[in-house]
Amino acid sequence: MRTYSELFAVREFRHLFLANCAGIAAHTSSSLALGALTYATTGSALLTALSMFGAPLAGVLGSVTLLSAADSVPPRRAMTIAALVALAGAAAQAVPGLPLWARFAIIGLVTYVASITAGARWALINDILPGGAYVLGRSTMNASVGIMQIAGFGVGGVLLVWLSPYQVFLVAAGLRAVAAAMVWFGLTERPTRTTERTSTARTWRVNRELWADPGRRSLLLNLWLPNGLVVGCEALFVPYAGDRAGFLFAAGALGMLAGDVLVGRFLPPEARQRAVLPLRLLLPVPYLVFLLRPELPVAMLLALIASVGFAASLPLQERLIAHSPTYARGQVLGLQQNGMLAGQAVCAIVAGTVADHLPVHQSVAVLAGLSLVATGLLAPGLRRTRPVPARRAAGTEAGALIGTLTEEGPVSRAATSGWRRRGTRR
Repeated sequence: MRTYSELFAVREFRHLFLANCAGIAAHTSSSLALGALTYATTGSALLTALSMFGAPLAGVLGSVTLLSAADSVPPRRAMTIAALVALAGAAAQAVPGLPLWARFAIIGLVTYVASITAGARWALINDILPGGAYVLGRSTMNASVGIMQIAGFGVGGVLLVWLSPYQVFLVAAGLRAVAAAMVWFGLTERPTRTTERTSTARTWRVNRELWADPGRRSLLLNLWLPNGLVVGCEALFVPYAGDRAGFLFAAGALGMLAGDVLVGRFLPPEARQRAVLPLRLLLPVPYLVFLLRPELPVAMLLALIASVGFAASLPLQERLIAHSPTYARGQVLGLQQNGMLAGQAVCAIVAGTVADHLPVHQSVAVLAGLSLVATGLLAPGLRRTRPVPARRAAGTEAGALIGTLTEEGPVSRAATSGWRRRGTRR
């Protein structure tokens, strides 16, 4: 499967894609409304960043409590519950006069529920599509994020000119209802990946197994830290550009969309892996130019170029799936997603703290510099999971490698370490 027409011929993927589009549009528009409301009320860059990017900290709690639900609850049911909770949260945000702490509590609850079911969504892509199509499917879902962020931030910015933030929250609630309907009526229920019950004990045990492997640990850190620090740069768009911040967010989303299409659709597997380091360097470098305090059009161009680098996550996720046991695929993807979002939230808070003490344009450059340093420090660990080129693997496809992973338990140490050794001899 190499084309979009083949991809969207799969009925369930179409519905999953549309549900994701509606959910992202709801999230971006309500996030912009909450950020504008917070900044107008408090004037604090820190609280504004926290309101827009801090909610995923609740995902840390999900990762250490009930993350095993990603594999032990039927995926359609798990995703529908998360969509309905998000719908209720958006409706509650529309209540005027709600204290700021209550608004933060609402987004924390919504994020907690989403964090324990997120892995089910991403693992479902692998279940719906034929072998070897995960990267195309995931990149297309990422592209939907870019498209709907452009629409959500752009339209959200326009709506905030004509409507109050509370009315924008009602628009977001309607979009959440669409997402819930798409999931429930458009997907087929599937059995769970494990017969074990959802529990904190199982979550901790599998997390320890996943984290104990040096290759997976390196992949997770590489997926969490450099990206998170660049999101810290984005968290300062509202203080930097004021009511024109939506244009910066839209430019960044357009760059992310371009990167996902390029890497997911046009680069073959070996080229994707070679592109990891260049893309990871592209991500922070343009933001260093913010030291010169560029005008909005130049700042938009820099954000667009930098965001292409987010596409490095696609080949890294491809490695993570190949390097993980099948029975915990939902949990490892949920751990990656929650850790990434939590890292973004922490970095957004750091960015807001820095911006309360330094000029905003200098704070953006500081976060970009930290991302560049993190990329350099973490790059050597990726050699552990570098895949064998197809021409040296006797024609073995990546999907066949995933298929060799056992359904009953973790891959043997001998098998995984052998794969790592073959990869490091490149």
